[in-house]
Amino acid sequence: MKKYIGIDLGDVRIGVAKCDPLGILATGLVTINREKEDPIKKILEICKEEMTYKIVMGKPLRLNGNSEIQVEKVEKFSEELKKMDSRIEIFYVDERYTTKEAEYYLRNFSKKNAKEKRQVVDMIAATIILQTFLNSLTKN
Repeated sequence: MKKYIGIDLGDVRIGVAKCDPLGILATGLVTINREKEDPIKKILEICKEEMTYKIVMGKPLRLNGNSEIQVEKVEKFSEELKKMDSRIEIFYVDERYTTKEAEYYLRNFSKKNAKEKRQVVDMIAATIILQTFLNSLTKN
């Protein structure tokens, strides 16, 4: 079984995606509002429900390949997850344009209003992050 959870880490919301047991197709799962619930606890619950502790996180690099402030936040969050459960395995994907790509899809292919779009854009970005990772596995 090649199941993974994808995460798009934001300061306000965290998008979460999952994949099928064969590790072929990523689908959006949920958007976690950091102000309303503990994101670490929620992600660990999702891992348990999905029966996987393999997490793919977006790591935004600059065009020149250097890291930025958000990268430090991603790494800190990853370490917090690992501290809470030693089974957690983290993989990273460059996510420079995933939110823009998600916004493009929503703008051009969705009938949702602006508020609804804000609620799902992070989940779609997480789906793109996870699908990018899954696609890289099939190339190897």
